[in-house]
Amino acid sequence: MQDNSSTGRAGLRVLGSTIAGSWYPATAEALDAVIQDCLAKTPEPKGPPPNILILPHAGYAYSAQTAAYGIRQILGAPFKRVLLLAPSHRAAISNGLVAPESDAVSTPYGRLEVDREAIHQIAGGMDLKCSDGVHANEHATQIQYPMLQYALKDFKIVPLVIGQMDPLAARRAAAALRAIVDEATLVVVSSDFTHYGEDFDYAPFPAGEALSRARQADFAAFERIRAGDAAGFADCLDASGATICGRHPITVLLEMMPPGTALERLHYATSSDESGDDSRFVCYLCAAGRADWDGRRKGGDSAAADKEADYLTPEEKRALLRFARESIRHVFETGKALASDHFAAEATENLRRPMGCFVTLNTRRSHDLRGCIGEIVAQRPLYQAVTALAVHSAFGDRRFRPLEPSELDGIDIEISALTPERAVDSWRDIEIGRHGMTLSKRGRMAVFLPQVAPEQGWTLEETLTQLALKAGLRPDDWRNGAQFTVFEAIVFGEK
Repeated sequence: MQDNSSTGRAGLRVLGSTIAGSWYPATAEALDAVIQDCLAKTPEPKGPPPNILILPHAGYAYSAQTAAYGIRQILGAPFKRVLLLAPSHRAAISNGLVAPESDAVSTPYGRLEVDREAIHQIAGGMDLKCSDGVHANEHATQIQYPMLQYALKDFKIVPLVIGQMDPLAARRAAAALRAIVDEATLVVVSSDFTHYGEDFDYAPFPAGEALSRARQADFAAFERIRAGDAAGFADCLDASGATICGRHPITVLLEMMPPGTALERLHYATSSDESGDDSRFVCYLCAAGRADWDGRRKGGDSAAADKEADYLTPEEKRALLRFARESIRHVFETGKALASDHFAAEATENLRRPMGCFVTLNTRRSHDLRGCIGEIVAQRPLYQAVTALAVHSAFGDRRFRPLEPSELDGIDIEISALTPERAVDSWRDIEIGRHGMTLSKRGRMAVFLPQVAPEQGWTLEETLTQLALKAGLRPDDWRNGAQFTVFEAIVFGEK
């Protein structure tokens, strides 16, 4: 891979641009002309500046006008740090993040300092590597620098390239990134939307319909993004096959966002808007939103949250267990899952509160595990999480064959409603019987609920050995170089 870094004044290592003069103009004057022309065609912003942007990353000739709709919103905003999440187009990255090695990046506008302190902090909670080679060959990060420099005059950049991520790794990355995000931070996701054409391995629509059908697919995916629904976004892309290259950075963003954060679509365009050629094109979308990051951190990292009271009433627990059983039974009767809001009319304020949770199925006679699926990070109301995860536990846990109708009456359902996870400095901070835990190392991750160790009679060391094995690591890999988070659970079941 190409490495375009150099050493500047006082030994400062600077990563130069490899796309200036091709993807965007090579001089500051020419950049000004292009950006100012695009901004002149965008509407005046309304309200305070957003602290989340989704911006396209094609060459400026194609995508700058769409990006300008977002950039216009942050002109002169007082952000001191930009967290930039971008997909990897050339490097194979699995369940990790890649930051640059250099202390700064450069464009025709000059040098932009990398926030190395923030990168070090992120590395404490997530598998993170540093490579100037990866960043020198990644246009999805570099394309954003000039417009950000134009809009924000005094800030540092945290550019991260993200490859493929499984759901647990995405949640782990989100937790690590939330630790550096505050009200002075702008979060930018770099992503184009549908890539259409035979060379993109995506051309399912008849000639003459491709542009409108791709637009429909993109808008359907954005509805899940707008709602902050990471699981729904993944399901939408899996169902449509839509080729959104920033799928994994967007998923990490959705896992980061506090409940109630909404994104607004500002502009949408395609590379074929002028030509009308629907045999090959790329789609560009710009969106903006505002998140209450400080509220999320206070709710997720405080000692009070870690010792959260059991606020669910006995009636609410019985209702959730009924929702879970009825959701599974409905699949047997109709072959389809219930709508996510099927129980909305019965859901109390507590049950509408977003919480992570697990749904566990055990055989009643032998007490053998029959299925267990969950989500650690709160991303939807508790009643919706329970109904969806009950179905996943019954039919989607790959460790077991799908549940049969004859088994349903012999299954006990257990629900674990989770407090927000928080990182701990050492495995010695984990308390058996109180804490659920995650272990991550070398891109691998596993989780145990709080009740697992007591049920098995394990010591802390035995629990961590089993957790390492579950993650696909060596038995003693938890002793050095592993990262841990803990959470608590409100656990209740039919029995």
